[in-house]
Amino acid sequence: MSTFTQPLPEAPITDDLSLLLDVLPPDIRHALKEEKDLESLIEVVLDLGREPEARFPDRVFLIENRFITMEDLEYVTHRLGEFGKDNRAGIERTLHRISAIRNRRGKIVGLTCRVGRAVFGTIDIIRDVIETGKSILLLGRPGVGKTTKCREIARVLSGEFGKRVIVVDTSNEIAGDGDIPHPGIGRARRMQVPSPELQHTVMIEAVENHMPEVIVIDEIGTEEEARAARTIAERGVQLIATAHGNTLDRLLMNPTLSDLVGGVQAVILGDEEAKRRGTQKTVLERKAPPTFQILIEIQEMDRLAVYHDVGKAVDQILRGLPVQPEIRVQGADGQVEIITGQIAEEERPEPQEAPPSLARPLTTTPVRIFSYGVNRKRLERALKELDLPGIVTKDPAEAQVVVILKSHFRRYGHKLIGSLSPNIAVFIAKSNTYAQIVKVAQEIFRLSTSRNEEMAALREAEEAIQKVLNGERQVELLPQTSRIRKLQHQLAARYGLRSRSVGEDPFRRVQIFA
Repeated sequence: MSTFTQPLPEAPITDDLSLLLDVLPPDIRHALKEEKDLESLIEVVLDLGREPEARFPDRVFLIENRFITMEDLEYVTHRLGEFGKDNRAGIERTLHRISAIRNRRGKIVGLTCRVGRAVFGTIDIIRDVIETGKSILLLGRPGVGKTTKCREIARVLSGEFGKRVIVVDTSNEIAGDGDIPHPGIGRARRMQVPSPELQHTVMIEAVENHMPEVIVIDEIGTEEEARAARTIAERGVQLIATAHGNTLDRLLMNPTLSDLVGGVQAVILGDEEAKRRGTQKTVLERKAPPTFQILIEIQEMDRLAVYHDVGKAVDQILRGLPVQPEIRVQGADGQVEIITGQIAEEERPEPQEAPPSLARPLTTTPVRIFSYGVNRKRLERALKELDLPGIVTKDPAEAQVVVILKSHFRRYGHKLIGSLSPNIAVFIAKSNTYAQIVKVAQEIFRLSTSRNEEMAALREAEEAIQKVLNGERQVELLPQTSRIRKLQHQLAARYGLRSRSVGEDPFRRVQIFA
């Protein structure tokens, strides 16, 4: 755990709230102006035949005994810009967004008038990540602040760092309505998209015609846009984008967008490798290097989970291993707390450190292990196959180590740790898969897995060699370190095959061909 202090967030750029209120029917406008917390207004909902509704962060305000008519809706729409194919309109040089609901005849029967705000300081919590120059993907539920952060990133990179930044603005959400972009994007240039289905073509046009160093995109949502993002990244342009999805593992299972983080493919393992992993012969593995090297899950405006190496995180998820993003929390005083580790990720108290007798690479003295929620038979099997001197006991009072399932720790962790002796080590198993239990057993005895990784990489190379010998034109291996790549090259040469390394670290990998 570490902390650092960033400057306190500056005052927000004016949100031009009065301009949004001016397009509303007069009586609704006056009723809203009477609200004391008007500056925190999120949106106003106007539905035909219903009471006007104003939504605030912690409440909903209804204007009672006043029902929306068709004349009210026409009053608003006549004061707006044109609605696009995505049924969105705006107010020129503001960030406000008005979205329409239409009936089957195409007539507007409802409006959502959302307040748009540009706020300084929203990226202080990840400023060091932005400065790396790596491509970054932002995830999070609607309304959590993804677009606000994109806008601020564009301003900081274009203004403070002097980079050539282009914002690809599909619905004018990032830079506002009208031909002149909102000052919230700083000196970044803005390319508007005529209709949502053309976003991917404008993305490519931005790179080919305007030589940007950074491209900012909001809401990548189609396969064409995912392919365009990969094309842009391969040309050395830093990408800052948002995508539909809340978490990395859910995005990975989305067939349309999984390519953003490397994609997924089914791989058939050999008998020995399947046995070593404790899995079926057909497993899922990452298909390619991820388009975005860094992924940020925006859990709340001031709480983020940062994956600094997306490729590694995806590989761990697909293999059933624990993934430990860096958690960042910014307090009201501007101090940012950085928490690393699986237990800290869940905001739980850290387990006690392992006793000195367990810190050695291996101990010949039997270690008594109590499993709480973890499959006992699989744990015993892991200890036996790894040849570890562990004994699974049913009595927690005589245990030196406790292994607890992650879901159980969430519910009962505090109570369990409070009942244990202070010198008992606690380890967390993310799931009950055999691979995860093996991982925990190795952690208990501080076993190095480098040799296992080397053997797995060579087995992968052997399988690839066999495929090429059987007629496949070329097989590409998973990214490895330079030392392991050298061994894979030597193995290919023994069979009279050619090989080469492609890509850049940490995604450099070997290709084997005839």
